[in-house]
Amino acid sequence: MKKLFLGLGLVAGTFAFAQITPKFGLKGGINVASISDDGYDDAKSKVGFAGGVFANIPVSEMFSIQPEVMYSQMGSKVSNTYSATVLGNTYEARSTAKLNLDYITVPIMFQFRATPAFYIEAGPEFGFLTSAKAKDINTTYVNGSPEDSSTNTSEDLKDSFSGFNMGAALGLGYDITPNFGINARYVAGFTDINKKDSNTDGNTSLQNDGNKNRNNTFQAGVYFKF
Repeated sequence: MKKLFLGLGLVAGTFAFAQITPKFGLKGGINVASISDDGYDDAKSKVGFAGGVFANIPVSEMFSIQPEVMYSQMGSKVSNTYSATVLGNTYEARSTAKLNLDYITVPIMFQFRATPAFYIEAGPEFGFLTSAKAKDINTTYVNGSPEDSSTNTSEDLKDSFSGFNMGAALGLGYDITPNFGINARYVAGFTDINKKDSNTDGNTSLQNDGNKNRNNTFQAGVYFKF
């Protein structure tokens, strides 16, 4: 919680520094999230939602500062298919395991306008974990038709993951109109998402068998300025 207040304090500090009335706005789009491979070698990217609010603070005609508060869905997924033919019937077992990591993120973006409409941006992003769940879906198919033996389970893993995440973002955007535009951004994680915890025998270890993992996210979406 202290780190969340720190991130919000950085947002407020940008207003005081610029001493210029900002333009507020809303933004939303998709996350294509993944986790670094250490211990997640078979994991693939997972698509999620990203959306929130921002304030764009012009410092000059070419430079501006844009703090944001976003809800961001991250994580990864693993999919497997096993098949066999018995007495002329084809049996398939399809399984999908998803790791859903939800964050409140506070990016602080520094924007440079190459033209009045086009800009590039870079800056840090601070993330605060709100939810961590593993979801498993297993379905059996016979000759291409799903059977009733499907299972769907969910497990809360928040205690296994660090509550704080930090990364660096690089992106670009284009104002289609003075109030509406599109934006794309890549965020590379710096911090380990796994949490140091104690086993039942009292020994301290890292989750995920001692591996270190980082969130990596590609974002794309639209925004609207008031």
